[in-house]
This record gives sequence, structure tokens and C-alpha cells, in this order.
Amino acid sequence: MKKDLKYYLSLPYSKVIVKRTDEDGVHYIGKVLEISGCIGDGETESLAMESLNDSLEAILESMLKHGDNIPEPVPEDNFSGKFIVRIPKSLHRRLVFESQKEGISLNQYALYKLSS
Repeated sequence: MKKDLKYYLSLPYSKVIVKRTDEDGVHYIGKVLEISGCIGDGETESLAMESLNDSLEAILESMLKHGDNIPEPVPEDNFSGKFIVRIPKSLHRRLVFESQKEGISLNQYALYKLSS
């Protein structure tokens, strides 16, 4: 298959929209995780997504024009859901005690902490 603009736009890129509230009010900011600098914004989620899609198309066009390497999404099944991280013994100890206090496993507690 020819890797042209249509090809890249058909890929399932990871798009994230986040709601922000500041002194100007509520707005939404979106980004494509695989492509650095690909962002969009809007007053609603749908406007932010539309802006993000426009940004993605413009960036892809520019990358194709300049012969840049275009990252493609990595399929979810390429991830095991497991990673190893080294932490100080004192932090490990504290997390074990905190998880026991909550009555859950250290893995469950770590997942809770990472997702919040």
C-alpha cells in the first residue's frame, strides 16, 4: 500500500482530549500521542477534535513533503500491561504499608496511584 496522506489519516492514532478551566473559562485541548507537536483546541470537545484532526492533516502533509519519518500507531496488543520500575527501598516500604492499610495488593495500589 502506498503510504500517502490518505494512508496516514486512516491510521488509528491515539488522540486525547483534556478539559481545562482557567481564568478564560472552560476549553478543551487535544493531542496526538504519537506525533510531537500535534495539538488542537476548542470551546467544546467536538471543536477540539476537529481542530486536532486539522492539525494532524497539516503536520502529516508537511512531513510527507519534507520526507520526514512519520510514526505510526503501535497496536495495543504489542503491550503486555507489565513494566518493571526500580524505586528506593524507603518508598517501597511506604507503599506496602499504604496498600495494606487500604486492604489491597501492592499491584492494585500502584495501579490506583498511577491512574490518578
